[in-house]
Amino acid sequence: MHRIAVRINGKAYGHEVEPRLLLVHYIREKARLTGTHVGCDTGNCGACTTLLNGQPVKSCLMLAVQANGAELTTIEGLAGNGLHQIQEAFLDKFAVQCGYCTPGMILSAYALLKANPKPEEGEIREAIEGNLCMCTGYQQIVDAIGHAARTMRMSGSR
Repeated sequence: MHRIAVRINGKAYGHEVEPRLLLVHYIREKARLTGTHVGCDTGNCGACTTLLNGQPVKSCLMLAVQANGAELTTIEGLAGNGLHQIQEAFLDKFAVQCGYCTPGMILSAYALLKANPKPEEGEIREAIEGNLCMCTGYQQIVDAIGHAARTMRMSGSR
């Protein structure tokens, strides 16, 4: 067993974990934050995407012990008091159907918009290429991210 300490959505967590415990399972089972979804467990679908020190990672490909000392952001930490502008844009532009891919997709979009507040369509598509959606197709998602970028620029938020 190994002791790890992480900050998830600004809150400190510390647990004894087995060395082989995946980060996605740590988030869901130890931290009890279930917005991070388990999809393929092979890094292909992106449903488990979280932010590690501000960068998107597939938490099914990372061991919890590798995140020791890190700052994690999950979908639960994005909103604060109400929906984040990206979440609102996904609703406004009908970019959500079953919703399984949505948390990972939104966190990938958030990382993009933090780094590039005015992305071109190709840059949006590149940023979400590791996130698969079986329901919407991708045009609504791309439109939602573009809409969120405009909204965030107009409000001055990042």
